[in-house]
Amino acid sequence: MSNRGEDLESQIAELQAAVDGLTEELVETKERVRQLEETTDSLEADDSEPEGQTTAEQQAQARGAERRDAEFVAEGDDGADEAAAEGEEESDDDDGDDIIVA
Repeated sequence: MSNRGEDLESQIAELQAAVDGLTEELVETKERVRQLEETTDSLEADDSEPEGQTTAEQQAQARGAERRDAEFVAEGDDGADEAAAEGEEESDDDDGDDIIVA
């Protein structure tokens, strides 16, 4: 019977160590969450970005450019695709002097 009691005491000690470790991690996590919430709150309070305005629009406004330029920056390479499509249209206007080698 003493062997069974020692096994149970050993399991209790292991479980207690696990509970202590998890409790410590929980306390540290709660502290970190509190710090992140404070940082988020301060960033939101300092945030002067008007709602709905993109960074590209802010930059355009700061340098006095038109909104069209900001939209082009926000869209990325879509303008390059349009330019390539225009270039393809121009190449379709050839005289028919193409040489076909079979």
